[in-house]
Amino acid sequence: MLELSILGFLHEEPLHGYELKARIQGLSGHIRPVSDGALYPAIARLVKAGLVEQGTEPGSGAAPRRTLSLTGAGRARLRERLRSPKEVEITDGQRFFTLLSFLRHLPDRAEQAAVLRRRQVFLDTPASFFYRDGEPVRAEQAPDLFRQGMLRIARATGTEEKRWLAEAIAALEG
Repeated sequence: MLELSILGFLHEEPLHGYELKARIQGLSGHIRPVSDGALYPAIARLVKAGLVEQGTEPGSGAAPRRTLSLTGAGRARLRERLRSPKEVEITDGQRFFTLLSFLRHLPDRAEQAAVLRRRQVFLDTPASFFYRDGEPVRAEQAPDLFRQGMLRIARATGTEEKRWLAEAIAALEG
């Protein structure tokens, strides 16, 4: 998801590394903080692949600052990642939110709707954090207050997400 975040934020505008890191952390930092040891090697791989280019501009001090920007190939890679997300990017809530953050950069509304439909299908499949005899445990069946809480919160969130997905798909297809 780090690559998707880098490509997505750089699609919006050229950024300095520290600004890029701040935006990525704002998106998911409290869950998965981004270390320099992960970010800068990822940027280097994207530069080497010709997806991101580095430039320099005068800094506020004596040292010039490096600016990162997306290349045409980087824009194409971002669109492909958005068009054909991995299954885990649909099923994992935080990864889906990262994908959703940049889905507007996919110019075809039908392709946007197709991604949302994949999430809709996933949410319509009965699931739970807990299973008994191969069946998902519902909140009313949970053995304690805390698991009941987890399941009730997940159900409420899922219900609202399903409602939004239906509205968004209708808007994209209308």
